[in-house]
Amino acid sequence: MKQTILRKYARLIARVGVNIQKGQDVIIVCDLDQPKFVELLVDECYKAGAGKVKVEFQYQPLEKLHVRHQSVTKLAKVEAWEQARLQHYVDTLPCRIYLDSEDPDGLKGINQKKVAKAGQKRYPIIKPYRDQMENKYQWCIAAVPGAAWAKKLFPDLRKGAAMEKLWEAILFTSRVTDDPVAAWQAHDKDLSDRCAYLNSLGIAQLHYRGTNGTDLTVGMIPEAQFKGGGDRTLAGVFFNPNIPTEECFTSPMRGKAEGIVYATKPLSYQGELIEDFSVRFANGKAVEVHAKKNQALLEQMISMDEGAAYLGECALVPVDSPISESGLLFYNTLFDENAACHLALGMGFADTIRDFEHKTLEECRALGVNDSMLHVDFMIGDTGLDIDAVTRDGKTVPIFRAGKWAF
Repeated sequence: MKQTILRKYARLIARVGVNIQKGQDVIIVCDLDQPKFVELLVDECYKAGAGKVKVEFQYQPLEKLHVRHQSVTKLAKVEAWEQARLQHYVDTLPCRIYLDSEDPDGLKGINQKKVAKAGQKRYPIIKPYRDQMENKYQWCIAAVPGAAWAKKLFPDLRKGAAMEKLWEAILFTSRVTDDPVAAWQAHDKDLSDRCAYLNSLGIAQLHYRGTNGTDLTVGMIPEAQFKGGGDRTLAGVFFNPNIPTEECFTSPMRGKAEGIVYATKPLSYQGELIEDFSVRFANGKAVEVHAKKNQALLEQMISMDEGAAYLGECALVPVDSPISESGLLFYNTLFDENAACHLALGMGFADTIRDFEHKTLEECRALGVNDSMLHVDFMIGDTGLDIDAVTRDGKTVPIFRAGKWAF
């Protein structure tokens, strides 16, 4: 891939993704797959005004070794220096950039029960720091090709050709055009306009019906609103948390979901794929799950904590999005969630509450925003999905027909 195009992408992430403020520190979390692009991104972060840029590399084979050889107690321990680092992040609020390139099957065979137990023990220690940073800093998840990921998508191509093909798909769906900044400004406006219409309806419920058997009703929080595209920190800094993104989303009312929903794409969770699955809800809670592949992992996921079995997000994405029209199944949630309508189990978003900046996190959760240690999106949209909004004044308004916007 041409360096000039990759530099445009790096500049997009630094300036439109996290929108680095002068002197602000930046943390880049990434895998080992694209060191030259990481170098470009670091350079663009500094050119955007960053004070200090720190890169944290991850590597799935090492993660498997740590889980194999460490005890649950060792895996779960949050060292004093880790807590000091978290406190430093609370005090300084650095931008965070996540470059995703991992192998969708890269943690296959890992002891998932061990990972879950360790995570459950670590979370109560880490959670207070995370809560203090909620909605106060800019972050962005973007992607670069990894060799194993590219071969998963293009198994008939040689590694180099597969990597190039995946680069093309990432750059196309991320709107890296001749002028990516202008493209994103127009895209953000379109999503904002759609959200404004949805918010004008006074939606009390969303009713999902699919030709695959999906029949689900989800209650909305009266004080919540749909959001999409860019976001703002409490200090008013505009940023784009996902590159790419196609969704208009909100956090539903905890405890208000009834019916069954069938996934339309595989779910990549903890480095493994959960495929051909369904979730049945009663009183808002996932009470029954079935999967043809990785049933036990799905059951483990919804039992990670008390909030993991409740919905944290409803997101609307048409099947004619650029990602969907690419015809690719990415085996990566960042892309696949932006190819189809999706739901998320686990943590909801406090910033979907109107005037959330004048409320505490606890007040937002008391209104019905779900709390959990996880937030896992799964895709439910296809050309057979219809969605109706039932408004608070009793009207039924079509939102989606055959997987596309009905307005």
